[in-house]
Amino acid sequence: MATTQEETFKKLVAHCKEYGFVFPSSEIYDGLGAVYDYGQNGVELKNNIKRYWWDSMTLLHDNIVGIDAAIFMHPMTWKASGHVDAFNDPLIDNRDSKKRYRADVLIEDQLGKIEEKINKEVEKAAKRFGESFDEAMFRQTNPRVLEHQQHFDALHERYKKAMNDGDLNELKQIILDEEIVCPISGTRNWTDVRQFNLMFQTEMGSTADGAMKIYLRPETAQGIFVNYLNVQKTGRMKIPFGIAQIGKAFRNEIVARQFVFRMREFEQMEMQFFVKPGTEMEWFKHWKEFRLRWHKALGLGDEKYRFHDHEKLAHYANAATDIEFLMPFGFKEVEGIHSRTNFDLSQHAKYSGKKIEYFDPELNESYTPFVIETSIGVDRMFLSVMCAAYKEEHLEGGDTRVVLSLPPVLAPNKVCVMPLVKKDGLPEKAREIVDMLKFDFHTSYDEKDSIGKRYRRQDAIGTPFCVTVDHDTLNDNCVTVRYRDTMAQDRIAIDDLHNLIAKAVNPKELYKKIVGK
Repeated sequence: MATTQEETFKKLVAHCKEYGFVFPSSEIYDGLGAVYDYGQNGVELKNNIKRYWWDSMTLLHDNIVGIDAAIFMHPMTWKASGHVDAFNDPLIDNRDSKKRYRADVLIEDQLGKIEEKINKEVEKAAKRFGESFDEAMFRQTNPRVLEHQQHFDALHERYKKAMNDGDLNELKQIILDEEIVCPISGTRNWTDVRQFNLMFQTEMGSTADGAMKIYLRPETAQGIFVNYLNVQKTGRMKIPFGIAQIGKAFRNEIVARQFVFRMREFEQMEMQFFVKPGTEMEWFKHWKEFRLRWHKALGLGDEKYRFHDHEKLAHYANAATDIEFLMPFGFKEVEGIHSRTNFDLSQHAKYSGKKIEYFDPELNESYTPFVIETSIGVDRMFLSVMCAAYKEEHLEGGDTRVVLSLPPVLAPNKVCVMPLVKKDGLPEKAREIVDMLKFDFHTSYDEKDSIGKRYRRQDAIGTPFCVTVDHDTLNDNCVTVRYRDTMAQDRIAIDDLHNLIAKAVNPKELYKKIVGK
């Protein structure tokens, strides 16, 4: 029987724990909702993702530099940015299940169901008509498809207007009119929709009277904006230029779900690119294309990515799109690209009373730059890589294996060296090879169990190469290299090992793809 996507996802979550990728946080105390810890393999994969992103920004561009801003910021920062007043989710409760949901997510799921009905009609017709099937014509003429499409368009328009108007009563009315039920209770016994601010609050100061109310940052972008002038002046940066940052952010998500996809503590990789007003749309297009090439260069499958333009633009944006990745639970946002106009810098200038402008020597005038933002969730990127890499393979002879076909550049462990047996000088020779490789590659050593079981362990954590030392090695100075994805084996000289691994795990080839070289 075929495994459903939901079952596969459950297996992946279990795999992450069993093989040291992700653990529930403080599990010995029964855990903490929507908070996770990265294990020994997870942290390596995560660090490799961060390095791939960081270098693609700072090495490939001579006009992008990095910073690392503090998590705590003056509370006025969040007043200026709009987070104190406008950083809300529209929430609705089901009175029977006592469960809370985001109203917008319920409606978007309903739109997804209508889209699914249309696709099923198209699939059925494609099977019926075979090669002569004209999909475009079918979509334009089939009565059932047209009926579903009209329903989709009307709901979509109504939802878009309600979100843009911030009309909470209309959002509830849509949920009632569409007869959307609670997934737990199956009832339509809904409360009113209300707004909930997502920022965590704490206090800074030694006494209750003298304490200042501050927030854990809900995004890393503001740390870049308040440091804009510091970086521009000390780095003598000329527009256009960018500032990159990787850091933790915190959101009190009520509907945290889908493993590490939506968490309360997460990590962002953001780059704010400062441009001359009037040029922002061409830079928006440039960064859309560049970021998609960055994702596709990993080879996880071009068909798994798509752009999704925003229906409701944030108050600061004049254009916004998401790069979505096909997860087991549908296409979901992994990265956002936004044209933020000059909103942030203007707001900070207004609230701080400081002049935050750029003097353009070519125009001999000062102006507030516009900003293009690229913002990617490290944890979501981690999850998309794991989902794409996780495979259950049925082999000849009835055997099965679980393999993580991770891009070698990102794999936590690049090579595992194994003596065939634990005697006759083979472990010593294997240790010599480990010592030769470990300065350049994350290398492990394994001598426990049969060679077959050791291969399976390395497959499960995504190690691209296994190197076996046997009795012949002591005479011919050659080893057997076994490749993870094909399970093919080659006999090669120990002196050639370094070049073989280096070629596969060097990100240089990926960077060349990204810049089109």
